[in-house]
Amino acid sequence: MSKLDNIVLTKLYYSIGEVAAIFDVNTSLIRFWEKEFTVIQPKKNKKGNRLFTVKDIEHFNKIYQLVKEQGYTLDGAKKALKAGDKAIVDGNSNEVLIHKLEKIKSKLLELKK
Repeated sequence: MSKLDNIVLTKLYYSIGEVAAIFDVNTSLIRFWEKEFTVIQPKKNKKGNRLFTVKDIEHFNKIYQLVKEQGYTLDGAKKALKAGDKAIVDGNSNEVLIHKLEKIKSKLLELKK
């Protein structure tokens, strides 16, 4: 279930605190994801405060779903976002299961070594 399902985004810009509250995470995680994922590019005001657009929040939602709900690694989430594979992002396909099984297989092979 998406964190944005029950929220109506009406403002033009949102502060980092507001974005963190939407996803129930710390602001440090928002800053970290901003650095890790190039699709998130907030504006900054004269004070240097980050101002996130609705599009940025939608990207955060996809990242949140991939990392927190579906258990992707950061690299896996980056690849899924870069590929733009809607089936993986939405989680409504067998591809999600296949991806998770491949991840488990690679970890088991590492342990075997």
